[in-house]
Amino acid sequence: MDAQLLINSQFVSAADGRVFERRNPISGEVTSRAPAAGSADVKAAVEAAQTALPAWSSLGPNARRAALLAASRTLLDLGDGFVEAMKGEIGATEGWARFNVKLASEMLIEAAALTTQVSGQIIPSDKPGCLAMAMRKPAGVVLGIAPWNAPVILGVRAVATPLACGNTVVLKASEICPVTHTLIGKALNEAGLPAGAINVITNAPEDAGEVVGELIDHKHVRRVNFTGSSHVGRIIAERAARTFTPVLLELGGKAPVVVLEDADLDEAVKAIAFGAYMNQGQICMSTERVVVEESIADALVEKLTAKAATLVAGDPMEGKTPLGALVDRKSVDHVLGLVSDAAEKGAAITVGGTADGVQMSATVVDKVTKDMRIYTEESFGPVLAVIRVKDAEDAVAIANDSEYGLSAAVFSKDIVKALKVAERIDSGICHINGATVHDEAQMPFGGTKSSGYGRFGGLAGINEFTDLRWITMETEPGHFPI
Repeated sequence: MDAQLLINSQFVSAADGRVFERRNPISGEVTSRAPAAGSADVKAAVEAAQTALPAWSSLGPNARRAALLAASRTLLDLGDGFVEAMKGEIGATEGWARFNVKLASEMLIEAAALTTQVSGQIIPSDKPGCLAMAMRKPAGVVLGIAPWNAPVILGVRAVATPLACGNTVVLKASEICPVTHTLIGKALNEAGLPAGAINVITNAPEDAGEVVGELIDHKHVRRVNFTGSSHVGRIIAERAARTFTPVLLELGGKAPVVVLEDADLDEAVKAIAFGAYMNQGQICMSTERVVVEESIADALVEKLTAKAATLVAGDPMEGKTPLGALVDRKSVDHVLGLVSDAAEKGAAITVGGTADGVQMSATVVDKVTKDMRIYTEESFGPVLAVIRVKDAEDAVAIANDSEYGLSAAVFSKDIVKALKVAERIDSGICHINGATVHDEAQMPFGGTKSSGYGRFGGLAGINEFTDLRWITMETEPGHFPI
């Protein structure tokens, strides 16, 4: 599979002809080749977006809506291509790839609906005859930096609402899945967006810092959104601060599920297993911690262990197992390191805990304590830490004992009690009797603390990608003191 840069509606090679390769995480064979963009390509992409801005931003909302709806259909038509690319580049299962395409298509539909929601207000003025208005206008060129783990969902999310608001965009593809992200550009391009409204840049891994830095620094880039690790998010925020460019950051997580003593354990287990092991746990909102009251802990762990034992990993190309591969050996080594450290310090590995290459089946680590690395470090893999607590008060304290604050969940048959607990958990998202992995295009999605700031989705997304302007109109002769 080969990718190309998308600049001004043309698929092109890098200006200097350089390419890089992505290898299949299981076989090690080259699965895709893509242009290694340099400075000239960065400038060309941003300038194409800037040139396209006046025409795209001045289009009526229904014209933008029609283009985004067409893109939603085109994306679905490219479904088989996305499946092939995701299997090869990141070791995804077909189910995960199909889900990515489906939700990404829905995100484009939601973005299309937002084109008529970019509104303002009339504000009463104390000045006689002064009509005062607050109006939202497109910010300008938006840089979207998307990750590899849910590549279609998060790649589309990086560009859909910005486009709906009348901005033009440059999508900086992940070097881990360049073909997958280039297909997003293909879908939008074929939908009839004007030349330059959508551009896609791919880069070699060793050039990432330079390429991203130059994109952020460009004078025409007026917004940046980034989904990825908290470490890289901090670097991007600091770089953007030099030019006072607003940034939306959706970063790492250590999502807790609080299981209270009156919870329906069977429902909790279903949600926890889905949240912890879907896509091999490589989701920012994956369930990483189960915080359970001691009185029911043994029963919950027994059920979790039985469920996890059925979630085995295999080659996604064969499609015979519920779990696929982790993205690389480094990720596997990180997860195994967390498990080994916990075991050495007294935790109980009730199932799993080993890997075959980049294939690692579901793992449960019980009796986790504060001195273990898995208590605080994001695993981003198919491992679940069970932390036993004495009561609901203790559960809230443990749930909040993390630098992250993206997603969380609470299980209890007493909805009022669950809501009170949910309100005290410091996270951008919290689900009662549901999984931590839950995303819908129209919902305000984002976190607190080291999980980032800003919100994707729905009306909240409009606020992120527009500038609010105060405009007045005088309807009477002016009266001034001098």
